Amino acid sequence: MDNHVEVHFGQWIDEGFKIYKANFATLVLAALILVALSSVTMMILLPPLTAGFILLTLRIIDGESPPPGPGTVFSGFSVFINALVFMLIWFVVMSLGSMLLGWFPIIGPVASLFFCYALETLLVFALFLIADRQMGFWEASTLSMDVVKTNFWSFFGLTVVASVIGGIGSLAFVIGVVLTLPIGFCIIAVAYRAVLGTETSVVEDQLNTTP
Repeated sequence: MDNHVEVHFGQWIDEGFKIYKANFATLVLAALILVALSSVTMMILLPPLTAGFILLTLRIIDGESPPPGPGTVFSGFSVFINALVFMLIWFVVMSLGSMLLGWFPIIGPVASLFFCYALETLLVFALFLIADRQMGFWEASTLSMDVVKTNFWSFFGLTVVASVIGGIGSLAFVIGVVLTLPIGFCIIAVAYRAVLGTETSVVEDQLNTTP
């Protein structure tokens, strides 16, 4: 396809780490708020707080002045419904798909794991679009899929790496999660700004003109 989106794998990961290190205290405190409030509300506040965390990373990348603080995570409540519907619907789809594939002998566990990461990859920019542009959950989901499908395997690798890095802290429980979770967000935020950073990105123009 001529609208193939180039993935700058190493560059985006490197920039994500640099943003994380330069804003360590703000990001870790925001992650602590996200994890703590999501836990005590039985994950009800996870969608808006995640959207707010996304807005925090994007505002840091954009060099907003004065610099955004950890409280920016609460700005995600402006997209509460779409963030909630997005997470609920795709969690159900992922859970059912994973469970069904897991029943197959021998290849089931591998197929189930691949399905989860593949779906996560296709939707990698969706919540960013909901938070940043206040898109509806379906519009955001389909746009993310359209962009990722132009270079699926490269985006797949990036998503897996960001997911593993962001989730590796879970091995050390809460304190580990809040330390590593922001890294994954920063990497994907850098990719999002590079690919879909403006209201009318070149990528979208190409997708819209593809026969």
